[in-house]
Amino acid sequence: MADLFITRDRAESDILAAAAYIGERIKSSDGHADAMGAVIPQYLNRGDVDLAAELANAVDDPYSRDRLLTQAAVKCAEIDDDEYALQLAEAVEDDGIRAQCLERIALVKAEKGNADRAQEIAGGLQHPDQVYAGIAVSHSLKGDETAAAVMLDRIDFPAARVTALQHIAAAAIEKGEFGKATDTLDKAAAAAREIEHDEERIRALCDTGSAYIQSKRNDKAVELFDVARADAEVLANTHRDLFLVNCAVGFLQAGSEELAESTLDLVTDKTQMASALLAWAREHWRKGEQDDALDALDESYQILRSQREIETRDSRSANSIMTSIAAQFASWNKVELAVTIAHENKDPEEVTSGLTQIAQVLTLKGDDEQAHGVVNQIAEDPERVTALLGIADTKLSMGDTQAAVTELKEAMQLIETIPQMVSRAWILDNVASRFSHAGETGLARNAGLAALATIAEIRDRSAQATALADLATVYTEADLKIGEEEQRIVDRLLSKADQ
Repeated sequence: MADLFITRDRAESDILAAAAYIGERIKSSDGHADAMGAVIPQYLNRGDVDLAAELANAVDDPYSRDRLLTQAAVKCAEIDDDEYALQLAEAVEDDGIRAQCLERIALVKAEKGNADRAQEIAGGLQHPDQVYAGIAVSHSLKGDETAAAVMLDRIDFPAARVTALQHIAAAAIEKGEFGKATDTLDKAAAAAREIEHDEERIRALCDTGSAYIQSKRNDKAVELFDVARADAEVLANTHRDLFLVNCAVGFLQAGSEELAESTLDLVTDKTQMASALLAWAREHWRKGEQDDALDALDESYQILRSQREIETRDSRSANSIMTSIAAQFASWNKVELAVTIAHENKDPEEVTSGLTQIAQVLTLKGDDEQAHGVVNQIAEDPERVTALLGIADTKLSMGDTQAAVTELKEAMQLIETIPQMVSRAWILDNVASRFSHAGETGLARNAGLAALATIAEIRDRSAQATALADLATVYTEADLKIGEEEQRIVDRLLSKADQ
């Protein structure tokens, strides 16, 4: 057996250590890797990089091991332990993952303002362009535009240069420096036109066009979206309509409704057309054009509703858009129609999501009675629990902690109806976390204890260790202490792991 790093004494007093203890003793390579994938990030969050690295290095699955070592290396870079970060990076066996690890370390150093260190690491990379882009952004944020320009000139791939310039422009927009932003976006637009890969080029053009709108240069945005539309029209794949929709929405936001409509006329996929009209509706509403907004939203719904199964390229996207349409109608006081649309969804999970979002909208509007009426239309108790959590979140965001606690208590009464132990434990974690945010420490501990008891019923050791790691986060964030009841359950779990 590989070296074990978590002692029984340590595991008895710390839920995360208990998760690691169980995970270390899983004989299945995949199960062990899955468990460590949940445990190691939490040790990194605690700043215990040495233990995290040891646990990662003991993972047998090469891919998982390299990914976890990368996480540890990046954390070391974040806390400025650069030598250890590079040491861990060198321990990564796969050449591609090692290069990604070094790139991420260098980007961390660039973001922290240590350009020299970032450039030193970039010197050993075969493709350092993303790092150079990060360094350029860092220089610009510090006001050293000359140094930023030098780094931008070192970038060979136009896509990386576009990304850097967009970030620099975004920072300028946030400061209200629209002139600087526009000049920077002019360079980004020129670089975007140089990208050879069609989809990548069109995406970069659209993103830069949207940034022009934010910098209050709608004229330049229209010009760039026109270039993107021309490129999108000649695409011979499923991305064509998606990009045309992006252009149509971009034209509308830039104030050119005529170009927006003519571009939308080129779209043939009904899902994408419905998506565009949903964005259309929101834009009209933002401008105060409520009748036009409702007309566009209704047209979006009717188009999606008329779509036959044989016409649907992506049923998941279609169902998701239907949910968004329902929620949008609810926010615009068309609740009855919204509920009808939610129930029409072909995906049962999306039905629950739609009704949950409608209930949250009603909660925000102060209509608690109707919100609960919508929740009660959810057929299964487990899904109703999720909806109640959504209402509780809304109440917490409104500062109404007492009402949030009431919703959470109701959710607790339904949790026993959830048959899957893993799902039940996850929901109990969420309930405990929300009780803590509401200042109800005692109720939070009760929910946490119930989660721990549920975890003890999970048979799969990997799932058990993962659930324990998740619960450990709740106990840490809520500052909950392990009492005698928790101790008994943990001891029983550890004893089973030793068998």
